[in-house]
Amino acid sequence: MDGMNVPEIDAAAVPDDVYLLDVREPDEWQAGHAPAAVHIPLGTLQQRVDELPAGVPVYVVCRVGGRSAQATAWLNHIGREAVNVGGGMQSWAAAGRPMVAENGDSPYVA
Repeated sequence: MDGMNVPEIDAAAVPDDVYLLDVREPDEWQAGHAPAAVHIPLGTLQQRVDELPAGVPVYVVCRVGGRSAQATAWLNHIGREAVNVGGGMQSWAAAGRPMVAENGDSPYVA
């Protein structure tokens, strides 16, 4: 990934009204995610990229930041505007940002 375009923002600094893309696996998503996030696992992103809005920045998050950095680099490579959420959902939770779980349990970062 050397030379790839991976702009990054701290989880605590992500604005509330952005398009937030969560690229974690389904079990991680179900355990806890940002309420407004859209879930597209990294493995299906290339097939589903047209589901993302054009012309607006996409903020990409995973568990700790590795998969989202890959997704951010790829999205920027194909001409989309993407920003990696540094530290992923672990930093999101640590910053006290809102989270919900799919099963009604208390949300946590799987």
